[in-house]
Amino acid sequence: MENRNKIESVLFILGRPVSVPEIASLTSIGSQGLIAQKLLELKDEYSKRQGPLELVNEADKWKLCLKKEYLYLSEKLLSDSELDFPTQETLAVIAYKQPVLQAEIIKIRGNKAYDHIHFLKESSFVTSEKSGRTRMLKLTQKFFDYFDVVDNNLKLKNE
Repeated sequence: MENRNKIESVLFILGRPVSVPEIASLTSIGSQGLIAQKLLELKDEYSKRQGPLELVNEADKWKLCLKKEYLYLSEKLLSDSELDFPTQETLAVIAYKQPVLQAEIIKIRGNKAYDHIHFLKESSFVTSEKSGRTRMLKLTQKFFDYFDVVDNNLKLKNE
C-alpha cells in the first residue's frame, strides 16, 4: 500500500506525464516491474470510482488527470484565476531566476512585464529594491504560501 501511495503522490504532485523510470527515481522504489503493476492497479481503481479523476497511460508515460466530462470546470477556474496567464508566466520566470534584476525580466518577457511586475508587487507576490539603474526582484512569503512551495526546494531545483 505504501508504494502505491508514493506512486499516486508523485502523479498528483507533478501533474504531467511521467515514465516508470522517472517514478522509480522519485519514489526510490527499486523495481520498475512493481511500479508498472501498481500503476495498473491504480488505473483499475480509478476506472471503478465514480470520481472525476482517471489515470491515463500514453506513450509509456502515466498521468493523473480529470475525466473529459469535468474539463470545463478546470477551464473556468483557470480563467477566473487571480493571475492572468501572461502575469503567471512572468512570475514563473522571476521564481526560476530569483533574485533577478527587473531589467533581465523585461529583456526576457518584453515591456508588458512592467505591468505584470507592478501587479505582482501590489499583490505581494514579489518585492523589489533599487539595484543600480534597475530593481532587484525577489519572491515573498505569500508566493511560497499561495503556491505551496518550500523556499529551499525551489532553490534546489534552480541549481
